[in-house]
Amino acid sequence: MSKKVLLTAGGTGGHLFPAQALAGELLKRGWVVELATDERADKYGSSFPASKTHIISSATVRGKNPVSLAKTAIALIKGYLQSRKVLNSFRPDIVVGFGGYPTFPPMYAAKAARIPTVLHEANGVMGRANKMLARGATAIATSFPLDGVDAQLTAKMTETGNPVREAVIASAGQPYSAPESDRPFHLLVFGGSQGARFFSDLLPEALRQTPEAIRKRIKLVQQCRPEDLGRVEAAFKELGVAAELAGFFTDMPERIAASHLIICRSGASSVCELAVLGRPSILVPLPGAIDNDQGVNARFLEKVGGAWPIREIDLTPERLAQEFQRLTDRPEMLALAAERALEAGKPDAVVRLADLVECVSGKDLKIEGDSA
Repeated sequence: MSKKVLLTAGGTGGHLFPAQALAGELLKRGWVVELATDERADKYGSSFPASKTHIISSATVRGKNPVSLAKTAIALIKGYLQSRKVLNSFRPDIVVGFGGYPTFPPMYAAKAARIPTVLHEANGVMGRANKMLARGATAIATSFPLDGVDAQLTAKMTETGNPVREAVIASAGQPYSAPESDRPFHLLVFGGSQGARFFSDLLPEALRQTPEAIRKRIKLVQQCRPEDLGRVEAAFKELGVAAELAGFFTDMPERIAASHLIICRSGASSVCELAVLGRPSILVPLPGAIDNDQGVNARFLEKVGGAWPIREIDLTPERLAQEFQRLTDRPEMLALAAERALEAGKPDAVVRLADLVECVSGKDLKIEGDSA
């Protein structure tokens, strides 16, 4: 009889992509997979390989306003009751959480029902939801070494890496070819909604200040918010920059593999995909995060020599133009960074995580009756 797993993740790509990778691997091993998430996952739902998707009520804990906290508590209680109903009907052997507040009700319900759990932390610093769930988890999988974690949690931890999508694995293995002085320079720029707006403002002005000989070589692919496409396209046309712009690229792993340099945020999925694909990058951590998780992620690649992190406040058009000059003048720096990034990648992360899930699920822990 097949084993069953309930995966639970927040409804963003950073949480769902590694969950999707694990789902694919466990399906190959004969598992039955269901997903518990929130309504934001609709745009990913068609590609997520789960036999059933459960939309669970949740809310983010923000501030200390009593009314806001009461609404959050009500949403989480509702999500907990929904999760217990899912567990009673599906009866999974294990529950695996990938972060975000939508994981809180299913993971807490699994602990109450004495179902073994694995908590996956994608970032280099543990998120708020995961911090609340960590002590109750059976095991914790990490993408990077975590600092400042007490011994009780460290004993549960296994560094599996962050699973990447099958499309990333399919594009991996392509050798990096350093740009030649008389050939096109392929530049890829992307980010989430805030990143896309910042880069849409930054790139035209930076390329305006870049020497014309370099600017003419650049073949740019850039993700822009739909409302910014028109003005950014006009700016690049004025500068004579060959640019392909879109609000979303479905073949991003292929485009990363085809690039000489990537400029992007440093979310865990992006950092791990850059490493698995072995491509050099300028990383711009999202500012203002409470735990500076993107800054910590970026330092992981910086330490091994695979990327150049620059704070958003420091990345002026003048600074970026200087970086273009520096890196095009010394293509060997790009080639070395690509090599170092590749050495840090964990293309087998999904296999490691699936092995951990199977190990933990083998423990003699069974679902108890529930009267809730």
